[in-house]
Amino acid sequence: MVYSCTMSSTALREFIGRHSRLFVLTGAGCSTDSGIPDYRDAEGEWKRAQPVQYRAFMEESATRKRYWARSLVGWRRFGRARPNPAHRALAALERQGRMRLLVTQNVDGLHQAAGSSEVLDLHGRLDTVRCVGCDHSLPREEVQQELLRRNPDWMDLDARTAPDGDADLEGIDFSSFDVPSCDRCGGTLKPDVVFYGESVPRDRVVLAMEAVKDADAWGRR
Repeated sequence: MVYSCTMSSTALREFIGRHSRLFVLTGAGCSTDSGIPDYRDAEGEWKRAQPVQYRAFMEESATRKRYWARSLVGWRRFGRARPNPAHRALAALERQGRMRLLVTQNVDGLHQAAGSSEVLDLHGRLDTVRCVGCDHSLPREEVQQELLRRNPDWMDLDARTAPDGDADLEGIDFSSFDVPSCDRCGGTLKPDVVFYGESVPRDRVVLAMEAVKDADAWGRR
């Protein structure tokens, strides 16, 4: 059986009560009450410009400069986001033994912050940065400090928060923005998330599908 967020709260309670092995998939709507906006409206239409594409990020220096400049500004709010009641309710279901795995498309880590431990971050986590060359990983906050050190004039800029931890900076020249490289191999640093145009790692897909097969009900939010 499948639950969707269009159910009433009473129907949802009854649905959960009838099933002991729930599979839950969450998306952007779960985190909007934490101050993290989503890309699409209720009809599925884009609210803002589409996010950066993987190929453009990897091949175009200008795209990387624009991405990291927007990320420098947006991370201040994104990094302070806290779980909302939806995250805490799902953590409570796990503690009750009713949910064996929570799969999320979100990259904010708020399910873990709310207390969920069995979480599959299908699209990765924004609080980690990885080198595409040598696979070295480091905390996003460490990269933030390096970005500020290299670009002190950007420290006081502010803009509307965008969905994936960046900000809607428009009409700004990004050409002088200094993007750090991997301090181990000189490779390209990339947020440890799945960009548009990039494939979800197969092992994550396999784990998610195994959890679906093991469940007696499915939910999406």
